[in-house]
Amino acid sequence: MPVEMQMWRMEDDRPRSLTSAVLPSEAALEKFLEKDPSLLGVRLLIIGRQVHTPHGNYIDLLAIDAEGTVHVLELKRDRTPRDVVAQVLDYGSWVTTLSRDEITDQANAYLSVPFETAFEEVFDDTPPDELNGALQLTIVATELDSSSERIVEYLRDFGVPINAVFFSYFDDDGRQYLSRSWLASDQERTAKRGRTNSKRAAWNGLDWYVAFGGGGHRKWEDALTYGFVSAGGGPRYSGKLRRIPEGDRVNVHIPGEGYVGVGIVSGPPQRFDSAQVPHGEGSVRLADQPLVGGYIHGADGEAVSDKLTEWVLPIRWLSTRPRDQAFWEKGMFANQNPACELRQEFTLRRLGEHFDLDGDEA
Repeated sequence: MPVEMQMWRMEDDRPRSLTSAVLPSEAALEKFLEKDPSLLGVRLLIIGRQVHTPHGNYIDLLAIDAEGTVHVLELKRDRTPRDVVAQVLDYGSWVTTLSRDEITDQANAYLSVPFETAFEEVFDDTPPDELNGALQLTIVATELDSSSERIVEYLRDFGVPINAVFFSYFDDDGRQYLSRSWLASDQERTAKRGRTNSKRAAWNGLDWYVAFGGGGHRKWEDALTYGFVSAGGGPRYSGKLRRIPEGDRVNVHIPGEGYVGVGIVSGPPQRFDSAQVPHGEGSVRLADQPLVGGYIHGADGEAVSDKLTEWVLPIRWLSTRPRDQAFWEKGMFANQNPACELRQEFTLRRLGEHFDLDGDEA
């Protein structure tokens, strides 16, 4: 039977029914979801609105969740059940063909910040190695008829990842309320998610990805000569680098070029202005060396807080390459984060082969 939603306000210990109102338009609902996809009860990052497909149609909203599952959100817009279901299935058949690069390109074209940055802001984690390994189709409606319900449930019985969500709009003496009801119960959806294997590879507890150099002020020549890595000032940059413990392994990548070195963290993080790094038979104060890059934050003579200054990790290099010999193959891991856990087995395997590393060396 069709989903039906009703709300009551308690007044003088008695329920008073709220008046069902008409949502201004389903386009308004689309805007609500774009601004706050948590209305669906699932944490999502919207990566596209009115996404053009090669078949001349437009997906209302495209989103991604923490596991890398892509969500197609399609509004009913007064179409017949057969039309809206056929449309969302057609969109799904196309979306499943998109590669990781195509997903990230779509996200970068839509978002105001790089995809990796937006992903971490929403999920407090880096994107999984595999994107679009699973798909979820959702029909969004302001009203749902029994025919739509019957078709969706029939497809779900055959394992099609489709659901429908119904939003009701209520007016209460000038106050408006929005309520949500899923066709499939929360218990059913939770059970299905619980049976879905995570697309995030297990971490080996040792390897880290570090982005260094590129178009920024930090230069690989400095890191190679004096045995260190750094990431810039402020918690968003140095804060991530400082999480890497002594004894773990860093795999250094120059954005846009490739991997140039693998080394072991040989000491705790230090402020750049007081950092001592191994050099020759002893150690030297890094800030006193003739460095190519710039690592100072704040005006000359101005005290900079621990939170805002640049931090340095001393590194014992296992194997390195000059910048013009940076190693890269299609499919290897890279993102905008200054530092994160390196989980992708393909990248780790190819780095081990290229840099002649013993897999157990630490």
